[in-house]
Amino acid sequence: MPSLSLRVNGKPVDTTVDDPDMPLLNLLQHDLELNGPKFGCGLAQCGACTVLLDGVPIRSCTTPVSDAAGGEVLTIEGLGTMRNPHPLQQAFIDEQAAQCGYCLSGPMLYGKVHVERNPNTTRDEIIAALDGLLCRCHTHYRMVKALERYAAVVRSGAKV
Repeated sequence: MPSLSLRVNGKPVDTTVDDPDMPLLNLLQHDLELNGPKFGCGLAQCGACTVLLDGVPIRSCTTPVSDAAGGEVLTIEGLGTMRNPHPLQQAFIDEQAAQCGYCLSGPMLYGKVHVERNPNTTRDEIIAALDGLLCRCHTHYRMVKALERYAAVVRSGAKV
């Protein structure tokens, strides 16, 4: 069995895998018991499985675990805690941007990268950044408002 080393949410992970082509999502959910990224479609079409790999949003349901070897993986659990949420998480809470929460990994992590690269983003640019992500609860409008709120935090120079 091949061994694999990576960092997940800032912590080192050393593990063995039966199949290096196994989806990264399987390692995150089954071995590391992280519930933020979800299995949605299994085809990289919905975004529920989104994580950041070395700062880039990826669909973990179709990314082989071997692609993450030596990398840094961030899931929404790695952003903040219940007692000390990340400003992005707080923006989603303040805007009540989650109904069921199943899809949140996609909008939060794609939105995080987009806003931090472009703090002066517009509503239309945020909508474009979320293109290709599916929310079955229809809270897209509130997610966009949450990302606008987060952009204001980033522009203020607050630590994110």
